[in-house]
Amino acid sequence: MNQLIFDRSTGNLGPNAFARIQTTQLIHAILPAPKVKFNGGEKPPATVASGTEARDYEPTKIWAHQTGVSALSIDRFDGKILLSGGADASTKVWNLDQIPTGASEYTFRPTGMIPRSASAHQYGITHLSFYPFDSAAFLSSSYDHHLKLYSTETLQLSADFDLDSVIYSHAVSPIAQHLLVACATQHPAVRLVDLRSGASTHSLAGHHGAILSVAWHPNVEHILASGCVDGTIRVWDVRKSSGAVGLLDLEDAIGMSTIHGMAGGRSRASAKAHTGAVNGLTWTDNGNYIISAAHDERIRVWDAATGANTLASFGPTIKNGHLSSLPIVVSPTALTPPMKELLFFPNEKEILVFELHEGRLLKRLKVPGPTIAAVRSRTGERNIRNRITAMAWREPVDGIYSAHSDGQIRAWIPRTEEDIQTDREEEEEGKTHGEDEGGKRKRNILDDVFRDLTRQKISFG
Repeated sequence: MNQLIFDRSTGNLGPNAFARIQTTQLIHAILPAPKVKFNGGEKPPATVASGTEARDYEPTKIWAHQTGVSALSIDRFDGKILLSGGADASTKVWNLDQIPTGASEYTFRPTGMIPRSASAHQYGITHLSFYPFDSAAFLSSSYDHHLKLYSTETLQLSADFDLDSVIYSHAVSPIAQHLLVACATQHPAVRLVDLRSGASTHSLAGHHGAILSVAWHPNVEHILASGCVDGTIRVWDVRKSSGAVGLLDLEDAIGMSTIHGMAGGRSRASAKAHTGAVNGLTWTDNGNYIISAAHDERIRVWDAATGANTLASFGPTIKNGHLSSLPIVVSPTALTPPMKELLFFPNEKEILVFELHEGRLLKRLKVPGPTIAAVRSRTGERNIRNRITAMAWREPVDGIYSAHSDGQIRAWIPRTEEDIQTDREEEEEGKTHGEDEGGKRKRNILDDVFRDLTRQKISFG
């Protein structure tokens, strides 16, 4: 570090290179922060024994959502607001700026909540996302077939869209002026909802089965990708009446077309991107690559310019088999050297960190606790397999937050060697201070005993 600062001060290292070195170190230093917790304020249900009246008892643990957390989103403007959705249909708002700078231990409490109600969602939340141009509004989708728009400040409902089908996920373009929300539903067509007109404008037909994932191109506002249970990934141009401009083909390692309009391109009508349901889909933030994951337990990286399968191999460790949208996080391209982005993959109960383009496994971030977790609901307690259900990246390099089916939200925060060494030194100082205090107390007790003994009058007879 001292050498880097010296090189920066002497002009041997430019400001951009210096910043990239620092952010690269931080990304590689992401570790679990088990003392950062989220307390939703919920208590376990009352117990009933031998037919007697129920009695309340103190909770033995805390939950963000007692029935399980199913969705997360962090605003991309200042990284202050975290939204969480639960299997109980509730949505909670958390202020991440509440934690003191440099603190490694803190318990968050929600600043707002939308409970299950007749006007809110009726079933579990499937996806949350902020309004594309500011964090004053957010979207939520649910198993109850509804896409809803809320005010972040007042938590009042602004718009409600009934799509007559389970919505597995939705996506809003980060740059587009058209304000179209793409919805992945049980219906084999991508549904487009126009927030400006308040109507479901049209559908993109072509898939053969439920659609589990959708993702807009980060730099081209009219390009959309979607993943289906039939193993296909289709790329769409929403300006065109026909819609689809190409299919990604796992057997195409050369690239037969260009995605930006597919100029002169062609693709096999039977082309498949995976041999299982595609439930994970995202783009790198520069739009150069598409990353997909599916029930065939494969992750694939695609060249967005040609549609070619880059043949990156991520090994046999991948686990993916749930019929729900799978969150995939890719580190921002500006934070690392070119082609050195990291992929964070929710592998059931752990986060696998890969080099995106090489597929090399760098580390496993283990989730503490048992594999089977007990979650509580209004009907009692049930055992479920604990797994990661959602992840969100906090800008710029403030770590990752993950949602879990055991009801917890967990933080994964950069901790460099310098940070770890500082923690060790503070811990040692605390132990030394504690030993000094303990020794002092013991000496004071002995002094008191000695004084009491010397003050007693002793008679000999």
